Amino acid sequence: MFRLNQDFRPWIPVKEDQLQEIMDQPVVQTALLQEAVMIESYTLVKRDKDWFLIVRGTQGEEGITPCSSRAEYLYLLLERFLRITLGQDARNLEMILHQIYVTDINYKIQGLAYWCCISWIEAAILDMLARRAGVCVTELLGGRVRDELEMYVASGNRHTTPEEEVEILQAGVDRTGVEAIKFKLGGRMSRNADSLEGRTEGLLHLARRHFGDDFIIHVDGNGSFDATKGIEIGRIAESENVYFYEEPCPFDDLWSTKEVADALDVPLAFGEQETSLRRFAWIVENNAAQVLQPDLQYTGGFIQCIKVARMAAAAGMPVTPHVSGGFSSYNALIFGAVVPNIGHYHEYKGYGFLEKEGYLKIQNGKVAIPDGVGLGIDFSHWTKEGCQVVLQVK
Repeated sequence: MFRLNQDFRPWIPVKEDQLQEIMDQPVVQTALLQEAVMIESYTLVKRDKDWFLIVRGTQGEEGITPCSSRAEYLYLLLERFLRITLGQDARNLEMILHQIYVTDINYKIQGLAYWCCISWIEAAILDMLARRAGVCVTELLGGRVRDELEMYVASGNRHTTPEEEVEILQAGVDRTGVEAIKFKLGGRMSRNADSLEGRTEGLLHLARRHFGDDFIIHVDGNGSFDATKGIEIGRIAESENVYFYEEPCPFDDLWSTKEVADALDVPLAFGEQETSLRRFAWIVENNAAQVLQPDLQYTGGFIQCIKVARMAAAAGMPVTPHVSGGFSSYNALIFGAVVPNIGHYHEYKGYGFLEKEGYLKIQNGKVAIPDGVGLGIDFSHWTKEGCQVVLQVK
């Protein structure tokens, strides 16, 4: 019999006008910055496989953020957006981002390509503003409410047997000390096809037997199922007391997502590929998922994701950010520091060079959230030498 975890609360009905009011509220708090911080230039650099965006102000201010490897094919679009921001006061960040959206009808671009670029611009500017103010960026985003996050180990495998996958997951648990895992179901946007015959059902049953009744198990369909199949697999997930059931239906099929959510008791998680605040609002208003999962890249950065979290909070829902690796893995920590209704467990995929060089580490299943000036870590350490300049905008 399915047992809903106590981390989840009953849904609170919320209306469209309430959600619109939340979307209209500003996020960035700039009272600490009494003087203008004028944007002068940008440099996009690559160091080995890592990408960084550097913004500079007219008074020598500087902000740096990691980007993802998508910068390799998005840098021309990024340049288009960067030029719109030159000569503007960075304190007006939210207005600047809206200006990018409407200038030259950029809103017609939309999607992941658009919002990834916006997230990098936003993070670089926030780093510059926080450094100018001498505070961690969390102070500009509403203030810190926690100093660490509890993690789950996530596997991206689909072509392992259930036995192989359980062995891989157990190794991750042993290495990190986590008390929660997540694994893949189905074949990924596969129209009900499994990656291996019988793998989904077999893995659900085997994982529960292997890890025991009290271990936390998340599962992720990555849009593999239509509503009928999604409900069928969800029933099996319920029989094994899964913590939440992520994206059973294609990410843009909101109606099927709601149909599955309405039919099941296990909480549905949604949002890793969603870029529209209004579609997030529809999910909240219609109780079409019980956990929201904005991505700190794909959804457009801290401002967008915090607005998603505020809408979720109005309905009594938790937010557990999706992690697409690298840049979004780190920024998800900062997001988790400032969002009151953050979920209990967070996706751990490692932190690349930050973990390799000792700036971040997982201990007993938890990761401490950096609190240094700016984005929490001074990324200039990796941009001073050995970098290839890919783009300069001034």
